[in-house]
Parts: sequence; C-alpha cells; structure tokens
Amino acid sequence: MRYIISLAIASTLALPVAAEVPVVVTDIQPVHSLVSMVMGDLGTPELLLPKGGDEHSYQLKPSQAAALGQAGLVVWIGPELTPWLDRALDALSAGPAQLVLLDAPGTVTRQFPEGADHDHEEGAEEGHDHDHDEAAAGEEEHHHHDGTDPHAWLDPQNAVLWLDLIAGELSRLDPANAETYAANAAAAEAEIGALDVRLTTQLGAIADRPFIAFHDAYGYYVAHYGLTLEGTVALGDASAPGAARLAEIRDLAEHGAVCIFPEVQHDPKMVETIVADTGVKQGGALDPTGSSMEPGPDLYPAVLSTMADTLVACLKP
Repeated sequence: MRYIISLAIASTLALPVAAEVPVVVTDIQPVHSLVSMVMGDLGTPELLLPKGGDEHSYQLKPSQAAALGQAGLVVWIGPELTPWLDRALDALSAGPAQLVLLDAPGTVTRQFPEGADHDHEEGAEEGHDHDHDEAAAGEEEHHHHDGTDPHAWLDPQNAVLWLDLIAGELSRLDPANAETYAANAAAAEAEIGALDVRLTTQLGAIADRPFIAFHDAYGYYVAHYGLTLEGTVALGDASAPGAARLAEIRDLAEHGAVCIFPEVQHDPKMVETIVADTGVKQGGALDPTGSSMEPGPDLYPAVLSTMADTLVACLKP
C-alpha cells in the first residue's frame, strides 16, 4: 500500500533524538496549504505546481527535481491526480518518505461515473484534432474520468483527517517539535470545522438550485453540501465535448439549470456560447484547486469559501 511508505523506513532507521525540521515537498496548492498550516513558523513546504499550473500534466524544472531528491517528506494526493510526480518519485534511487493522501485510511473517496472519459469523448466536435492533442499532452498524460475521483480535498472532512496525518508524520520525522505540529493541526482543524458549519448554512439556501459546471471536479463538494449538480460541459480537463454532449448540456441549460459556471484555467468561450444559445445565467469562474490564489496557509479555506460565494451569487433565488 502506498500510504505512508515512510513507516517501512522507520522500522529500519533510528531517528536522532533532536531531528531537524524536515524538508517537505507538496504537489498542489490545497495540499501545500494544509501542510503550511501544520508546519506554521517552523518551516515552509515546497510547492511543485506553480500558480496557474496544470496539475495533471506538469514538467518538473531541474531545480524542483533536485529539491524532490533532497526532501525528507512528500505529501501529495496521489498518481490519480499528478502522474508526473509519481514518475519523478519512481526515478529516485532513494526516495523520500511519502504521505499519499488519497490512500490514507479514513479518507472519504468517491468513484467517477462509469464511462466518463477524462481525455476525449466519443464523437468529439468536428475539427478537433485528436492526434495533435495527444502529441501535445504526451502518451502518459491522458486522464480518464473513471476509477477514484482524486479531487478529495473539496470535502473538508478529508482535510481535517489529513491535518492529523500530516502532523503525525512530521512529528515522527521531527519529534522535538511534535507538540507544535499537533497544536497547529488542532487550530487548523478548528478553523476548517467552523468554516464548514458556516458554509453548510450558506449553501443550504441553494441546495435545490440545479447548476452546470465546466468539468467533473466537484463531486466531493456537491456531495458534502448536498448541492444539485445537473451536469458538466466537459467530462474531463482535456476533453472536447462532442455534438451530442453539447446538445445534452443545452437541454439542461434550457429546461433545468439555473446557472452555468466556467472554470479558472479553462477557456470560457464554450460556456459563453451555451449562455448565448439558451439564456441560462452565467456565474463566476470556479477555482477548485486555488490555481489563481496566492499559495499559503490561507489558501485552503479560501478555496472552499470562494467557491461557496461564487455559487450563491448566481444561484440564490
């Protein structure tokens, strides 16, 4: 099992009594934010994915590859989201300890609907160059919306669980600061718990208001807060919806959905076309990874709350 590979290392290597604060590397902004909360003033984790970067297909810089090799701990969602990091870790002769959050016991996971393709849909739009897209993405960067949905950070229940696990792993590597890690994690859990209560009330007012999102990244958020997601324009980050898919979405927009939401990092033209064709209201752009936000401890709560504000602004009766 991939979860906390470092436990195997711990059984063979004795840690010094006064270990240094470990160098921690993270994959995406929300994970970086959670680790930052736990580390506090003791250190700042390294964020591999830059602001605005594509979490599914990123090319590590040489300096980042070097930092990965020197890390004491890597905290990441898992290869389902960032396959490039999986390959980079596999290439290391002596890899760092890992905390793979999607595999962590107790993590709430969900499955994508069967047959939802994260790369290309059957019957893509005429003129869409599959060969060109596949060459640009690289054979290993195809992402299929089947199996486990990796967007698990959008359920705050998972974030609270992960904070404890992050604190536990940091404490194992750096026992001298264990109390600080535990206290920081407890404070972060209280902050996210209070935010969750507020968002439950805020989003409860629009729970029965159907909407359309750009792609299938919101299952955890929708399930946790009981929202009504009618459908998505694209079934995946790299997919171009075909004529049949667009006809479906137009029908939903005309006869069911209150609002349709574009997404940060994706061209809004397709959403704007659906709005022009159907008259459905267009909401603000959603940002499920916080890719437009400044990295740091405040980012994770901001991802959840900004998404709620954006949804309510368009969906409120």
